[in-house]
Amino acid sequence: MNKISAKEWLDIAFHDLKSAQILYDADHYTDTIGCDIQQSIEKILKSMIAYENKKIPKSHNLLEIYEYTKSKITLSDDEIVFLIKATLYLKEDRYPNPNYLLPPRDEIKEVLDFAEDLFGRVCALLDIDPKELV
Repeated sequence: MNKISAKEWLDIAFHDLKSAQILYDADHYTDTIGCDIQQSIEKILKSMIAYENKKIPKSHNLLEIYEYTKSKITLSDDEIVFLIKATLYLKEDRYPNPNYLLPPRDEIKEVLDFAEDLFGRVCALLDIDPKELV
């Protein structure tokens, strides 16, 4: 087990999660918040892979990454939907186009709440105190 590597992933995940929370509270643009949420969830999931000393997949697709963690954490069908939504928030091409829309604020809140819960669950699972993260 590699708790140090997992903690490094969770440190950065925490930064993305806190950024999303602050931007949500400030009523900022939901596309920007969504990118932070997606990045946070991605790093939370990858922390579990790092903990196992396994190769980290080079993917931003949260469903694909979740496949590597299913033996450690089980998500409900509703939570799987949040992974799908959050994956769509990551915009590698942020140039204007006809399909570029802001995610609804209520949806962002649901996915943000899920990310916060997932963060706590994974920290507990890996026996990492969230207060130790910077």
